[in-house]
Amino acid sequence: MRLSNVSFRYRRREPFVIEDADASLAPGDIIELTGVNGAGKSTLLRLLAGLARPTTGTITERPAVVGFAPDRFPASQPFTVTAYLRHMSRVRGGARWEPWIERLNMGHLLGTPLGDLSKGSAHKVGLAQALMADPGLLILDEPFAGLDADTREALPSITTEVAGRGGIVIASDHQGGLRGLPDLRHWSVVDGHLKESTAAPLSVASAPATVAVTVPAGELARFLARMRDEGYQAREIEETG
Repeated sequence: MRLSNVSFRYRRREPFVIEDADASLAPGDIIELTGVNGAGKSTLLRLLAGLARPTTGTITERPAVVGFAPDRFPASQPFTVTAYLRHMSRVRGGARWEPWIERLNMGHLLGTPLGDLSKGSAHKVGLAQALMADPGLLILDEPFAGLDADTREALPSITTEVAGRGGIVIASDHQGGLRGLPDLRHWSVVDGHLKESTAAPLSVASAPATVAVTVPAGELARFLARMRDEGYQAREIEETG
């Protein structure tokens, strides 16, 4: 896959969001994409996935099957998780989604309406629909955000499996969740320009912190369940006089 002098802007006379991007990607590549908020990472991912067309330049040799898991999953659709995955399976020509239910620890979500999902649970549904058709190009936008610990631990091996069968994986990830993988390529978007570095960038994630939150007693159980579902270590503490 090849990006040649790719630039993109949303409207004429507006500044370019991405400017003169050049890059080559080979089967088996896993790429970590970083950059500050608003740098253009999500725009670049949409260009790579074919969801947006370059204003100038070309993207060639894109794999035929693309899996895209967005940062903000469109949870307003009138489906339960099962109905949505069945629908996407039909769109994907009968792709099997069932094996991903166990891999992504989401069996308890199957009957839940999409609109009732937490961000972390919605991410799991997005990952399942992106992975079900064995993509040759897998694009993940902040895939670790809100995931529970078990799924966070499973995701690096899943990306390795995709790359191992010749797929290309590109993940915009400020949490460094893929940082331990061998031969990981490091891209960054700086002032609209795509750069590649040989060393892993410093993590921008903050150090772990403990936060105390006061919640009405009647809402405590629901609040703790939601926080744990989104990957936080949450527990009840008793007030001391």
